[in-house]
Amino acid sequence: MGDLLLVRHGETEWSRSGRHTSWTDLPLTGHGEEQAKSLAPLLTGRTYALALASPLSRAIRTAELAGVPGVETEPGLHEWDYGGYEGITTVDIHRDRPGWDLWTDGVPPGPDGHPGESPAQIGARADRVLARVDAALTEDAGDVVLVAHAHFLRVLTARRLGLPPAEGRLFKLATGTVSRLSTEHGRPVIAEWNVQP
Repeated sequence: MGDLLLVRHGETEWSRSGRHTSWTDLPLTGHGEEQAKSLAPLLTGRTYALALASPLSRAIRTAELAGVPGVETEPGLHEWDYGGYEGITTVDIHRDRPGWDLWTDGVPPGPDGHPGESPAQIGARADRVLARVDAALTEDAGDVVLVAHAHFLRVLTARRLGLPPAEGRLFKLATGTVSRLSTEHGRPVIAEWNVQP
């Protein structure tokens, strides 16, 4: 059975400043493009049974610059819908809601089409993506690579390990990194985390 590789996209202006970025389709910064290019040695030379990227340009561009072949877009890899907190930093949110925590409290509704998502909703979406991943890995045709966003990939990792969605809080994930989930004795494990070249 192959491994599951998780790639967080390179830096954007908002990731650099700590602003919650879901549907706002920001490009990579120059540094973000360099981060993406630097991932190529970690991702090339593998056989991929499936390569998926979020439909947002920052993920697609990261996959392209990192040299991931045959990437398909997967809407389920979209970042957490931050609703009314889109574009706002945690520091700013804490001014109005001092005890707020994304992992337990979720977000308020945003503009039309962006009602926000709860940890449980993100977990259900991650489970759907993992069903597709498992089908590809069962074929034993190689690894699977997902190019997406920090909070979503953290929830997906929690679900892969059999944890509740909110336990994604345990897995810090920097921009321009590769993480590898594997198996040991038939159980999912973290083999590498938050790796930068």
